[in-house]
Amino acid sequence: MTAMNTNSPKQQGISLLVRGLWKSYHGVGVLKGITFEVNPGEVFVIMGPSGAGKSVLLRLLIGLEEPDKGEVLIEGQLIQSPDVPSRYRVAMVFQSGALLTSMTVGENVGFYLKEHHLKSPDEIARIVAEDLDQVGLKGTENKMPDELSGGMRKRVAIARALAVEPQLILYDEPTSELDPVSAVNIAEEIVKLNEQIHATTLVVSHDRDLAFGIAHRIAVLEEGRIIAIGTPSEIKRNPDPRVQQFLNASISQRLAASARLQPVVPIPV
Repeated sequence: MTAMNTNSPKQQGISLLVRGLWKSYHGVGVLKGITFEVNPGEVFVIMGPSGAGKSVLLRLLIGLEEPDKGEVLIEGQLIQSPDVPSRYRVAMVFQSGALLTSMTVGENVGFYLKEHHLKSPDEIARIVAEDLDQVGLKGTENKMPDELSGGMRKRVAIARALAVEPQLILYDEPTSELDPVSAVNIAEEIVKLNEQIHATTLVVSHDRDLAFGIAHRIAVLEEGRIIAIGTPSEIKRNPDPRVQQFLNASISQRLAASARLQPVVPIPV
């Protein structure tokens, strides 16, 4: 792995095609005919409320589960094809960061390279230093994960993904459990990395601010179906009431709606 070259050709990323994806558990449909395509180098955000099927979709995209029907293709090849893992580099940034707490930051970032004997120890050390610097964590190699803030742990997870020189990066709720400032920092990191390494980027999130801040295109998922796909401005203008309800929902609105449904209980004095 060489140092990041911001002058490298665009469209280093790879295409992702999801076609007619269905998944159910115990007879209950979770995904119901999901179809979309992510272009090389694009930032594509799948947005929707909790329970819409986002996490299940992500598990199918990374091959942790198989669909009941439909297919996932990378560069036109089924994700289950034997040569896909060897030909294309795909990285995942998990919601929790999924760092190994018994290892240092540097060991976490270089773990895949070391376990698969892909680089020499000196090369791994150099790659780890470069990728941590890339996400603003220069010099943290010897720290332990529990010494870091939540936002810093997310950035370590991103550095670990960068270590494999990914052509496709998948993010699962990257701003969950973060304070507003840390969430903005992670959003900026995702955009910066997409501009620098040009990897195709797919983000699954319920964070509307994140989606509209980073996406080239957005898909809105509700009850296992994609109900809208478009640029951020197209999604904002989409007349579908289900889309507008999700975009305009706020905590105060939900609490007010809930209060209207609940009987008023007098407070004893």
